[in-house]
Amino acid sequence: MNHDPLLPFGRRDLPTGASLLNSPLLNKLTAFSERERDILRLRGLLPPRIFNMQEQAERSLIQFRRKNSALEKYIFLTTLQNRNETLFYRLLLNHIEEMMPIIYTPTVGEACLEYGSIFRQPRGLWINIRDKGRIAEVLRNWTNKDARIIVVTDGERILGLGDLGALGMGIPIGKLALYTACAGIHPYYCLPICLDVGTDNEKLLSDPLYIGLQQKRVRGAAYEEFIEEFMQAMKEVFPKALVQFEDFGNNNAFSLLHKYQNKACCFNDDIQGTAAVALAGLISATRLTGKPLKEQTLLFFGAGEAGTGIGEYFVSALREEGVSETDARKRCWFVDSKGLLVKNRGDKLSAHKQAFAQDGKYVKTFAEAVEQIKPTAIIGVAGVGPTFTKDILEKMAAYNERPIIFALSNPTSKAECTAEEAYLATKGKAVFASGSPFAPVEYNGKTFVPGQGNNVYIFPGVGLGALASQSATVTDSMFLAAARTLAAQVNEDDLAHGRIYPHLNSIRSISIQIAAAVAEEAYDKGLARRERPKDLVADIKSQVFEPVYQDYL
Repeated sequence: MNHDPLLPFGRRDLPTGASLLNSPLLNKLTAFSERERDILRLRGLLPPRIFNMQEQAERSLIQFRRKNSALEKYIFLTTLQNRNETLFYRLLLNHIEEMMPIIYTPTVGEACLEYGSIFRQPRGLWINIRDKGRIAEVLRNWTNKDARIIVVTDGERILGLGDLGALGMGIPIGKLALYTACAGIHPYYCLPICLDVGTDNEKLLSDPLYIGLQQKRVRGAAYEEFIEEFMQAMKEVFPKALVQFEDFGNNNAFSLLHKYQNKACCFNDDIQGTAAVALAGLISATRLTGKPLKEQTLLFFGAGEAGTGIGEYFVSALREEGVSETDARKRCWFVDSKGLLVKNRGDKLSAHKQAFAQDGKYVKTFAEAVEQIKPTAIIGVAGVGPTFTKDILEKMAAYNERPIIFALSNPTSKAECTAEEAYLATKGKAVFASGSPFAPVEYNGKTFVPGQGNNVYIFPGVGLGALASQSATVTDSMFLAAARTLAAQVNEDDLAHGRIYPHLNSIRSISIQIAAAVAEEAYDKGLARRERPKDLVADIKSQVFEPVYQDYL
């Protein structure tokens, strides 16, 4: 996988003049040298003073920090990305902890809600249901002819915000920015796609400024045929691409993963990525609780993509440790919108829920379930906001010396509880992680640094490993390997502060280690479509994009 930043253009056919300044992958803005300005016909198109990248980054940081709201900062960064991608990624890498919550959760949720009003410049492809029959033709309209990593959504379940239709494009764009920043996949290879099949959001349907199709969602056979054509067209136009399904509704998410997982190089981040990062957190948490994974009892609030995905990977991890599947599943309990998931509940359960229906007494509320099951860990993935009450948190602390509290729903407004609520209610005993970032908490003279169970720890490395090995498919075993690799990156200093995920500043090295573990799986299972290199880590490092300017002459 060649990562030459001049990949889209040979040196002889490099664009010049205004065309060069309108090429975000190649534009250096005021960093073009005097000689470049003359030969590339830029003289007069730029102010006279030349600034190097460090100076440009410092100026951009000042501008970024002057913005008064998170949404304004998001608009600033996306504008910079559309103007000068190299500088954008340099800035992002230099300040990843500060800027990641802006380009992705939680700010990306607000950005999607406002996407129509903040829309400035198209990025990615919108493929709508009316394009059925010519999807390959639409894909060929993409400027870059060798897309390798494609994040696609149909906008039905954007974070915890629901059906946002075409406004969901902010999600693929944000995810792909993280692929480049966190794993070094060259932005030339990245393609965000929004599949617009309509929306059932009445507010959007009645909004005259809504940018998507103003029609109800297409479902059933017509939807399945549309997706099938899309997947076949992807293989035809971009045969080396990995497809990441993102923020599809529960039913479609599971059915699409089941249908295509073994047919194409693809995965669903909401199911598999979330599951892997949560499993890594649970593995790390055992170092603080003193209880091994096989002695944990999990109670989930939410039984959708994220929850049952975590449950399945937890079961797989226990099976690797010698626990039978039957006994492993008995350690996973779920509460959905109708109450505790038990076999005698009386309603028809979807396939992904049936596997976790327990023999037990039905109770209606999560609080009742906590009292009945007395779990070692509660995991929130329902996306409905504050549900881990003070009473529930106090009970968890009464049942466990170190209760595991995972409030994983995004954005922040949908979190089951805050870090402060968890630490205070449990008197500092909680092993806490969340989906959105929370500030450190002071309690009884100790500073607790909450871990953020963000998928960014997993999916960029998985994607890099799959691409580096040219794997034919992405398997669950790859995600399990990624989870264990991530957990191994947590050091004693992290644990001393209550943090069960490593510091984000080391995200690139973490992603490379995960990529190596994923590639190892691909080679071992015969899925790789290129020869195994002598030094796997060195080979992967050689393929990583670094945001530095090139001399074009």
